[in-house]
Amino acid sequence: MIDGDAINGPEGRTDLSQLSPLVLAYIGDSIYEVYIRVMLTRNIGGGVHKLHMEATRYVRCSAQSDVIHAIFEELSEQERDIVRRGRNAHSGYVPKNANVTEYRYATGFEALLGYLFMKRSYNRLEYILRLATQKAAG
Repeated sequence: MIDGDAINGPEGRTDLSQLSPLVLAYIGDSIYEVYIRVMLTRNIGGGVHKLHMEATRYVRCSAQSDVIHAIFEELSEQERDIVRRGRNAHSGYVPKNANVTEYRYATGFEALLGYLFMKRSYNRLEYILRLATQKAAG
């Protein structure tokens, strides 16, 4: 994993209560994308096009929305609150291949991942990522 000190700088930890849920989702989106790409490269291999097509099954809004619904009961109350904050944040943007509800739940999922990363809860983050990919794979 990336060294948190490199991200947070010499001042120490970022005050997570000051970060917008959309900022957390911005970080979480990157975390999930890299995790999926590495997982697929290790597990199925193949060319870039094949990997990209497989990755979209996991990272599209509808898949992330399904995942957060499937794992929601396994989250702590604090984690559920982060998901709700992310879901309720209005970015003013919805991708062309997603509906608003799916997009908002996907944003909540990504906010959770970003929160766990920024909090340096790497074991919990890895657990959630594994759980999410198991649910997404069927």
